Amino acid sequence: MNGETIVVGGGVIGLTSAVVLAEAGHRVRLWSPGEPGATTSAVAGGLWWPYRIEPEERVGAWALRSLEVYAGLLDRPEETGARLVSGVHAATPLDGLGAWAAEVDGLRAATEAEYTPGDGLWARLPVLDMPTHLTWLLGRLEAAGGLVERRTVTSLAEAAEGARAVVNCTGLGAARLVPDAGMRPVRGQLVVVENPGVDTWFTHTGTGSESTYFIPQPGRLLLGGTAEAGADSLEPDPVTAREIVARCAGLRPEIAGARVLGHRVGLRPERAGGVRLEREELPGGGVLVHNYGHGGAGVTVAWGCADEVAALLDA
Repeated sequence: MNGETIVVGGGVIGLTSAVVLAEAGHRVRLWSPGEPGATTSAVAGGLWWPYRIEPEERVGAWALRSLEVYAGLLDRPEETGARLVSGVHAATPLDGLGAWAAEVDGLRAATEAEYTPGDGLWARLPVLDMPTHLTWLLGRLEAAGGLVERRTVTSLAEAAEGARAVVNCTGLGAARLVPDAGMRPVRGQLVVVENPGVDTWFTHTGTGSESTYFIPQPGRLLLGGTAEAGADSLEPDPVTAREIVARCAGLRPEIAGARVLGHRVGLRPERAGGVRLEREELPGGGVLVHNYGHGGAGVTVAWGCADEVAALLDA
């Protein structure tokens, strides 16, 4: 057994975990079947917010730690992808949130001018341009001495054969590799358009599979979306795309005439019972740390979860 730690999974959870470990002095090798741009994380809207993630009693601390890290990246948006953007969460009363909300600066009820239809929550939050952020994470990992290997994993035992420790950040892949029958995809579709001048974000998650959101990113505006539990098609549906544009244009009419740049689909890795973040002892003295099942909030909790991974490995 060598002294390496192998991190399996190249999305935002795997990359962030690998960065924290490498910078803490671990010899890290990250296994991923493709480039970061090919992961579900690259499709994410990138807004910091605990969306579709459990367990509530653990999420708050993970999210606040990540918020702290992103605050330190805001002065280099072209490099890190992190910007601070204002917006409104519709139908989100402040007193319905967990204790973590009291630690978020400036979080307050929206005024009538900011959101007329009803209860809304105004916030100024980090928004990550995910392709840029993932590339930055990769560079930070390599600068810390971490190695990246393009490799499709057929079993976690394969990773554990020679390594001192394995960190399982495989997202939906955990359904097969663990195996974990509690994993399920939650399909999200969005439309990318030229930004007609929208400089704030908006979200309304709704109660069904439809949601409405728009998030400004450099050179484009992301429109969403859907939350289709159990659906696993990666093909954009043209009818759904038209409905997404129509819902967003109902709030900001200028969106109706925006030129469509592309369509994206991602599968959120949701897990019954919430995130699995725990240590498992392996035969032969190795260690396996699971870090998967982050639903729609991988960006939101990535750094807090990575810190806990490091603590579990060093225990």
